[in-house]
Amino acid sequence: MTTREIFLARLAQEEAVLITVHATRGSVPREQGAWMAVFSQGAVGTIGGGHLEFAAMAQARTRLLGLPGGEGEPVQRFALGPALGQCCGGEVHLRFERVSAADIGALKVQLAEQSYPVALFGGGHVGHALVHVLAPLPLQVSWIDSRDEVFPAGLPSNVSCEHSDPVQAAVAQLAPDTRVLIMSFSHAEDLEVVATCLKRQRLQADLPYVGLIGSKTKWAAFRHRLEARGFSPQELAHITCPIGITGIGGKEPEVIAVAVAAQILQTLPAHHAHHEYT
Repeated sequence: MTTREIFLARLAQEEAVLITVHATRGSVPREQGAWMAVFSQGAVGTIGGGHLEFAAMAQARTRLLGLPGGEGEPVQRFALGPALGQCCGGEVHLRFERVSAADIGALKVQLAEQSYPVALFGGGHVGHALVHVLAPLPLQVSWIDSRDEVFPAGLPSNVSCEHSDPVQAAVAQLAPDTRVLIMSFSHAEDLEVVATCLKRQRLQADLPYVGLIGSKTKWAAFRHRLEARGFSPQELAHITCPIGITGIGGKEPEVIAVAVAAQILQTLPAHHAHHEYT
């Protein structure tokens, strides 16, 4: 379940105070729109941690429990300086809103985060590891394989499975702006998916990232075959192979999945891909 789903499921049973980053100035831990929900016991989500979050949670509970001082303005200013023991130097304006089960419908819309499409071709070990690493990220994953029986039950809510035979036929149906990861059980299938992505990119230029699992040797062989099919060096430069950020050792599926997920995040707009952690 996503953080939003966990929050709304709990909200169906008990009230909470929703804290939202309403506005910011200077260096701050989280961006506008970040949120957390505070219950009488525990909380869901985060607005950046540290003393800011501690102070915000304390104020939220005074509002939730009707304690003295809990009837202040809905938007409060927090300076991230000596008073809070944080060195960010900026300021955060937080909105406090008491919510209940009656608000679930509106909150589904209010807290909906923009997600970006990812197509994952291949249901092998790395594919299985990747869908779980990608689950909490702002991504909508289409998991595609020519073998229908490879998909497990109980997948994260942002993962949908598709059986496609031939597997490359699914490329035509991908949403614009899809990030593509290719790691099928067969080098022949990999090659066809890469070629089909390149053809689509030639016509539509709407696949910002196409990554192929494999070594430099594998890519050299693929490159030769794709050149023979008429793809130019400029077109082939759009393929990332090997995939994953550099500097991470290990070939275990889980290690590869983390490196690949980090590389996908680097392709997203700046407000999702880059943060200052304070």
